[in-house]
Amino acid sequence: MKARIIVTLKTGVLDPQGKAIEAALKSLAIEGIDGVRQGKVFDIEVSATDGAAAEATLRTACEKLLANTVVENYAIEIL
Repeated sequence: MKARIIVTLKTGVLDPQGKAIEAALKSLAIEGIDGVRQGKVFDIEVSATDGAAAEATLRTACEKLLANTVVENYAIEIL
């Protein structure tokens, strides 16, 4: 079973990397970008055949390693 985990900074947490990307886009004369927030995407293959079991395993992976839940949110998509 394939899954995608998207990790983003929580609202209100400063994102210096996002600001640097935004500034770089402006310096390249790319118009129409009002803001950038940087995040992470993990594409993972899970051996579970049951969606609920796969999601439980992935939630544990997020809580223990993939996301810093103090400053980051995560979303799990079963593909």
